[in-house]
Amino acid sequence: MTDFHQNGNIAQFHNLRCRPLEELEYELESYAQTRKISLLLPALYSELEGPALRNILKELSKVRYLHRIIIGLDRASEDQFRMAQDFFSVLPQDHVVIWNDSPRMQALDAKLEALGLGPHELGKGKNVWTAIGYLIACADTSVMALHDCDILTYDREMLARLLYPVANPSFSYQLSKGFYARIGEGKLNGRVSRLLVSPLLIALKKVVGDHDYLDYLRSFRYPLSGEVALRTTMLPDLRMPSDWGLEIGVLSEAWRNLGRHQVCQVEVADVYDHKHQQVSQEDARTGLNRMSTDICKALFRKMAAEGTVFTPNTFRTLKATYYRRALDLLEVYANDATMNGLILDRHAEERTIEMFAENIMNAGQTFLENPHESPFIPNWNRVHAADPTVFSDLRSAVSQDAAEFAAKPFVS
Repeated sequence: MTDFHQNGNIAQFHNLRCRPLEELEYELESYAQTRKISLLLPALYSELEGPALRNILKELSKVRYLHRIIIGLDRASEDQFRMAQDFFSVLPQDHVVIWNDSPRMQALDAKLEALGLGPHELGKGKNVWTAIGYLIACADTSVMALHDCDILTYDREMLARLLYPVANPSFSYQLSKGFYARIGEGKLNGRVSRLLVSPLLIALKKVVGDHDYLDYLRSFRYPLSGEVALRTTMLPDLRMPSDWGLEIGVLSEAWRNLGRHQVCQVEVADVYDHKHQQVSQEDARTGLNRMSTDICKALFRKMAAEGTVFTPNTFRTLKATYYRRALDLLEVYANDATMNGLILDRHAEERTIEMFAENIMNAGQTFLENPHESPFIPNWNRVHAADPTVFSDLRSAVSQDAAEFAAKPFVS
């Protein structure tokens, strides 16, 4: 059985295994009568061919409280978009597939780029941002959830537990974040969270001193989880990072816009496994190598905005402090894995820690050389202020793409 510990910074909701899923879903169905709930699924076309998504759709097909499911589809040709429409047609809920690579969507991107409001790069952040824009344009949803499409251990209880704190009108929470144990194939996973984020936050507190923002981030058991639910009133002001700093960026926006009593984390699964990124030791543009740099830059930018002064000496000290704390934590993780009969490759993880330490310096140097760099996509309030027709244009592009598919049904 799980613990019932509260850290005193943000509310933690545990799975004490005392309540049937059917009761949670019944309550969510009653809330959904007056507070419509939507789900966002950012997907790569390749995930339609993977082992996880068919089971996710099978589980979602049993969910009756969802008003709409919005699928953002990246890296798909016209034939692949049509195949995706057919693939997602098994969903009984109202749903839409946004073909982000369609000529109409690219024309909309070009229009925003001309206004200086286009995303800096393609990726999950841009995909989620577009889906949120479509949700805002629909103007009929009070609560939304977001999760990935590569969850191998997916169960619809994950979604119910994630949504409950923000869907329950008697609760004050505006955002809930999922947490779980990252275990799969007998291994202890979650390398970026374990080996970078946790020791880096400890090191930052040691180097720069007490900071409410650091205490806030350290309160999350799995800050890099892709599962989040929130009330839609905060969506128009939400700034979405376009790089790998998405999850940290969203938590930082919640810190900026909400009080800590409006944020919670929820245990959504006992065990969680999904597609694993390669470390990519030799290529700083991909994998965990790129991800770690983007996360570090996101943290440094946010702390600078909170008043922290960084110098080259700060980053040199931070690198050394991080490295020592990361090795200390690795010892604990290795012992934890041994006690639970799990695999942990000490040599590989120490090499990863060494790479992360170098990337702390690289991210710090990049920040000092270009402190005004912003990876954020402009929020939808700013986009609408610059072009009031953007929401109608977005809905029109999505509906016209869907109509073309209906006129030319997919034949497998």
